[in-house]
Amino acid sequence: MTSFARLVRNLVAGLGLLTIALPSLAQDDGDLLPVTQAFQLTSDASQPGMVKLHWRIAPDYYLYRGRIKIKAADPGVTLGEPALPDGLKKHDEYLGDVEIYHGDIEASVPYTLADASTKTLALDVQYQGCHEVEPKICYPPNTEHLKLAIGGASTIPAPAPAAPAASGAALLGAPASTPGVEAQPLPADQAFRFEALVKDRQSVLLRWTMPKDYYLYRDKTQITVTSPAGVSAGEPDWPSGTAHHDEHFGDTIVYFDQVELPVPLHGAGSATSVGLDVAYQGCLENGICYPVMKRHVTLDLAAGTASVGAADEAQPAAAPADVAPTPPPAGMGTDSEAPVGFVAAIGLALLGGLVLNLMPCVLPVLSLKAVTVLESGESQTAARRHALWYTAGVLVAFAALGLVIVGIRAAGHGIQWGAQFQQPLAIGLLVYVMLAVGLSMSGVFEIGGSLGNVGSGLAARSGPAGDFFTGVLAVVVASPCTAPFMGSAIAFAFAAPPVVAFLIFLALGLGLALPFLVIGFVPAVARLLPRPGRWMETLKQALAFPMYLTAVWLLWVLTKQRGADATALVLAGGVLLAMALWWYGRSRGGRLSWVFTTVLAIGAAAALWVVHGLPAASSTTVATDGSIPYSPEKLAELRRDGTPVFVDMTADWCITCKANEKAVLDTAAFKDLLKRTGTVYMKGDWTDVNATIAAFLEQYHSVGVPLYVVYPKGGGDGRKLSTVLTYDRVEAALQAAAGP
Repeated sequence: MTSFARLVRNLVAGLGLLTIALPSLAQDDGDLLPVTQAFQLTSDASQPGMVKLHWRIAPDYYLYRGRIKIKAADPGVTLGEPALPDGLKKHDEYLGDVEIYHGDIEASVPYTLADASTKTLALDVQYQGCHEVEPKICYPPNTEHLKLAIGGASTIPAPAPAAPAASGAALLGAPASTPGVEAQPLPADQAFRFEALVKDRQSVLLRWTMPKDYYLYRDKTQITVTSPAGVSAGEPDWPSGTAHHDEHFGDTIVYFDQVELPVPLHGAGSATSVGLDVAYQGCLENGICYPVMKRHVTLDLAAGTASVGAADEAQPAAAPADVAPTPPPAGMGTDSEAPVGFVAAIGLALLGGLVLNLMPCVLPVLSLKAVTVLESGESQTAARRHALWYTAGVLVAFAALGLVIVGIRAAGHGIQWGAQFQQPLAIGLLVYVMLAVGLSMSGVFEIGGSLGNVGSGLAARSGPAGDFFTGVLAVVVASPCTAPFMGSAIAFAFAAPPVVAFLIFLALGLGLALPFLVIGFVPAVARLLPRPGRWMETLKQALAFPMYLTAVWLLWVLTKQRGADATALVLAGGVLLAMALWWYGRSRGGRLSWVFTTVLAIGAAAALWVVHGLPAASSTTVATDGSIPYSPEKLAELRRDGTPVFVDMTADWCITCKANEKAVLDTAAFKDLLKRTGTVYMKGDWTDVNATIAAFLEQYHSVGVPLYVVYPKGGGDGRKLSTVLTYDRVEAALQAAAGP
């Protein structure tokens, strides 16, 4: 959809094009003039370098000043800014302050010609207006193609000879009778057929069915419980939709064909019925938008029926037949993450945090901590201090993360685990952190006192701040790893009340810090550690290399997101940072030394800022694993055709994803399995920000990637697999999806 088409579409949303249904038209259908008669356009190109356009607007009609668009149809013509008179100012409910014209108006448009011998001037003139007598009818945008003789007489475009007068029926969706005339928009109740169904006493299902090319906005839908008192609507469980950029609404999600929306009811208890007010809005692709539509429904929770009351005053409601309770919609099936209670969620969170200690993205940070624990082996007090400060850093980081997520949820926005790795600025900053930590362990510079002291100098060398921020760093790099036992607990936290969600995040942090707490407070375990010695300095320097490898991995992710230029900038900034740290380690103070170090550090920061502003890298990679790119439209098409589908949501920064690919998805056995079962392998890349994939993750209650969903042959609910794959499990799922 072009930018101009989107602009037109949103314009008509505010005009109320379909604010009435056919039975309520007050005037006779034949009274509505064709658009070229309601707004009669004449043109005059007799004066070289200037063309004049004149509209004669019929009584009871008006033209929008801001909807007049004039373009040159020939590349050799350059148009100046049209000179238009001031219009009558009015306030539109949807568009805000606008200007309109009545009667006659004239626009003067200057132009220049690339070739002075040009004899004709071709213009495309678009305009839009309304019939203002109640009930008001607004026309879709109309474009006239003018071809004018430069220096010739005024011309009036001749109307199509066989075109009948446009009727209210035609404007509101009746089939067009004139060959070659584009079909007009449908009435709202036909374009967006609305139904309300009862799932059970604690939830309802709302359904919209749209003809081809019509779509519904997700974020323009509001659901309010009107009765009985004490009952409220919970967070709707929106399915995945299509990412769409709207010039007025920004980035949003829309739905084509049909959408089913489960809505939980809080406090329904023994209520026998519930009343809902539902407001929604949608558009015709490359066409008009409808004003906000409102429906009131009363649902019998015991019998499973719904009655639809009057809609807003402009549209009659479609009243679906009584319906029986329906099963959960597609997408609710799961293979590994059944709903868990609070106690189970806390336990899984604790276990998930513990497992994180083994994840590759955490191990480099743990290398740094391991040296600290080894050096404190002779002092139990020092070991406890290190363990407590490290645990404090982990818990504070998880608590902060939990508060941020709860706050974003309270504001009505979604969030996924690991999404910070989609931000190039965050990736670049982590590269710097890993580089700095590695250089410190390699002896390029020192944080604090002597590197060699083990006893009393230990606290001075690292101190509480070093232990605390090591814990914070462990949490930061752990976030993209959705460990096997973390998924259910985090999903529970994302949907739980704020206090419960906060406690789950603290349990995750406690699990991550648990090994160091045990070492610090259980002397028997601490005694199993090797005794301190000169070998520790060599070990520490050797453990710097995992830090450098982590920085390389992060640079690879950044290359995927922003291309080679971003990687070069961060590498250059890393060199400046290394030089600053090297100079800091050698200089031992002094004003000139600090100035030089600061200048280098500013240069490194400037490189990150430039990376932050780079556009996303264009993807030219051809899939070699037999997959096709994910799109909701393609998935819907395959499901309509009865084709089994394996959907893989992944990201380059996701370590678990890469492990699953190595173990299962990139193997010859998996490719053969796809052929044997006739399954289409569909992959979504969430390395960078992608609203469509984020919506799919929300549909399946996944707090991050990886996410694997298998859709069976012939339709049916999608089956969600575990985050850690085995070939046997995938084989069983695909064979079941393919059927006998």
